[in-house]
Amino acid sequence: MPRRNEVERKTRRSANRYLLASDFDRTLSFNDCGQVLAGLRGVSTFDEKVAELAEENFVQQGAELTYLLVHDPEFNGVRREHLVEAGKGAHLKSNVELFASLLNEIDAEHEFVFYVISAAPREMVESALEGIVSPDRIFGTEFEYDAEGRIVDVRHSTAGYGKVAVVDRLRRERNIARDRIIYVGDGSSDIHVMLHVNRLDGLTIAVSENEYISQVARRIVLSDDALAVVVPILEEVFGWDRGRIQARLESEGFLVREWDKFQTDTLVLSAADLEKRVPEARQPPLG
Repeated sequence: MPRRNEVERKTRRSANRYLLASDFDRTLSFNDCGQVLAGLRGVSTFDEKVAELAEENFVQQGAELTYLLVHDPEFNGVRREHLVEAGKGAHLKSNVELFASLLNEIDAEHEFVFYVISAAPREMVESALEGIVSPDRIFGTEFEYDAEGRIVDVRHSTAGYGKVAVVDRLRRERNIARDRIIYVGDGSSDIHVMLHVNRLDGLTIAVSENEYISQVARRIVLSDDALAVVVPILEEVFGWDRGRIQARLESEGFLVREWDKFQTDTLVLSAADLEKRVPEARQPPLG
């Protein structure tokens, strides 16, 4: 039988189990897999197509590439191997692998289970993160293929509310408390899941200054290094101060050269109607 202190340690770690979920495109990578795939297919108007779909609100935000792969003639004939090739072309941020593992090395009483939840095709994300994140920890959009391996339809989408469904499923399966969820994302497609995590009293971290997501996320971290995301986690979850965080990063071989904290007030002012601002003349007192 395991010794009592070992049982107690495992019990404490289970109570402090966190679901750490991250988007992929422009969160763990610099570019968008859809742009890489469009380049391989010779489609020069990908950004315009995505912008048009977003403006029309025709599909959920984040599902634009999914729609194009099924319906757009310029993407006709895309096969599974093309998705894998596009994933290989994704430019990852530095230290994705260390980001996914470092938190579990800090404190034996805390456990972080890491998943990637992306609206991008699952084959793309798996290919990009091969050897870094296990395929069973990756959720992405899944397609139906014909006998020749070409995309013909969508089997399951993880865009918009699809990410919310995945987070809730993982939380139940891994027996994670509602306030032990951390979600990292970069854009409008992450708003639904961030609002959901905020409602559960979890931690939401944005890695861009997207005007919509910056109003939703509890923390914003801007860096070309994925490891920077551990900073708000160490502050919010572990309660560490700046000095202790810097010391830990330096022990891993990373020197914090710049660390700026700032709050931005964004205002738009317009000229007022001056005539409405002129006070009425005071009447002289009676008597």
